[in-house]
Formats: sequence, C-alpha cells, structure tokens
Amino acid sequence: MATARSRARSNMALVKYWGKRDDRLVLPFTGSLSMTLDALTTETEVTFTGAPGSDELLLDGAPAQGGEVKRATELLNLVRAEKPGLGAAKVQSRNSFPTAGGLASSASGFAALAAAAAWAAGLDLPTEQLSILARRASGSACRSLFGGFVEWVRGERPDGTDSVARPVLPADAWDVAMAIAIVDTGRKKDSSRDAMKQSVLTSPYFDAWVKTTTADLEDARAAVLARDLERLGAIAERSFLKMHATAITSDPPAIFWKGPTLELIARVRELREAGTGAWATIDAGPHVAVLCRRADVGKVAQALRQISGVRDVVETRPGPGVERL
Repeated sequence: MATARSRARSNMALVKYWGKRDDRLVLPFTGSLSMTLDALTTETEVTFTGAPGSDELLLDGAPAQGGEVKRATELLNLVRAEKPGLGAAKVQSRNSFPTAGGLASSASGFAALAAAAAWAAGLDLPTEQLSILARRASGSACRSLFGGFVEWVRGERPDGTDSVARPVLPADAWDVAMAIAIVDTGRKKDSSRDAMKQSVLTSPYFDAWVKTTTADLEDARAAVLARDLERLGAIAERSFLKMHATAITSDPPAIFWKGPTLELIARVRELREAGTGAWATIDAGPHVAVLCRRADVGKVAQALRQISGVRDVVETRPGPGVERL
C-alpha cells in the first residue's frame, strides 16, 4: 500500500483554451493564460493497493461517473507505466466548490490527482513534468500545478513534450482579486470536451479564434508582467466573448450562459462606467468571474450579489500551486 495526498486549486483562464489539435495527447491549438484561484480547492488522496483490480474513485463522497473514472484511470495508467507493480488505485477527491459546473473543477481535480498519484508511486517529478501528466487528463489541469499567473505553452512537437504550463508571475506579486458569481450549483448540460470538439469541426469562427488568440496571449503576458490591470482586463473580456461566440456558432451549438449571466456582464460594465476597475471573464459555464483590484473585491462582490439568480459570490485572490498534504 502506497498513499499520498495533495491539494490543488482551480484556475480561471484570462486568455481562453478552446480547441485541441490532438485529442489523445490533449494538445491545444493555442496557448492560454490563467490565474490560479486560492479559494477553489480540490483535495485528493491516492492509494495504490499493490494488487490487480479496477480503480475506485470517490468524488465528493460518491462513486464517480463513468467518464470521470475513465479519465482518472488513463492518468493512473501513465503513472503505472513508469513504475510497474503499483496495482489498482483507490482515489478519494473532494471539491470546495460545485463539480462539473463551469468552474474548472476538472483542472484542480486532475492536477491534484496527477500530483498525488506520482507522489504515491514514489516518482520524483519536477512540477513541469507533473503539468504534462495532468494535461493528458484535462488540458486546463496543467495550469493548476503552478500558482499565481500561469501560461500554458502551445508547443510544437508532435509528442507533446513541449506543451507545458509555466509560471508567469507569483501569487503574491500583484495585488489583484476575483469575485466569482455562482449562477447554478448543478452539473452543466454540455461538456466542455464535447463542445470544444464540435467547435473545431463546425464553427465558422474557429480559424479566426485561433489567429486572434495568439495575439491576445502575447498581449496578456506583457500586461501581467507590467501589472497593467486595465490592459489585462480588456484582453480577458475580448477572449471570453470570442470563445463563447465560437461555441455558440458550432453545430450543435453549445450555449453555457443562463439569464443571470447576461445581467452580470451588464453589471460589470456599469461598475466600470461608475469608476470601479472590473472586468468579466466566463469559462465554459454560466458563472461570471470578475477581475479587479484586491481593494475593490468586496464592493464588486456586493454588486454581483444584487443580481437575481446569483446563488453565491466567492471572493478569491491568486493562489499557490499544488501542495503535498
């Protein structure tokens, strides 16, 4: 029996990842840039039994669904390939926020799983290698291995060995925050994986998405390094709107937003017009994350809570990378 526990955090992409050029290796068409979120955590324990059998996965205290088990087993198989004899795994994972609801729970979940599995196996992998391992299960998971602001480099090699996440700015290097308005606590109808694939195959805007995202990424990296919040916020809003336009124009369309989502976007614009620096971004779900100065996050959160249909508002700041518990 070999056991290890880890904690990883979700991340919110400011320049979005949308579309894989290689589904098996999970290689993106473009790079992306995110902020690791201190308040949204996953804690995972992995035990290798040393005996043959099927892997067991408990997620938030209940048996995981088929697709989740399959992806977890595929990741565990990569670890077992490095160290034969580990046997079946027992995995227990808990999220501090809604699972599969558009808040990148797969990012924190598979980042935590990759780290705990590698540690339980006794593999001494640098964080970049853990990032590559996590990427194979969930693309955005590669960014959650690092704290602060993180870039997922697209890479060019066919084997994916240069498609890796790298830190851009540490968590404590910039006094910014996010207020995240939770619109729905249930699982979303459209999976990100399926919607992303349909966008690649059918959206008339996909080529334009790839071309413009490359430029957005360069601008966003420069904005982070310069601590230019207004510039980064404008890029983040442009990126999420283009991503969702691409998803909506796929066949079949993937529409992740709900009624309160549009009202929240309007409220963020009202905040800006009134003099509060606030910029929205939305992952593949209905929730709205608002980037702002740390000093303004309470004011922003209060404004978001006033929108009908908002279940909760989470205030968070840039968080650390994966931790061993």
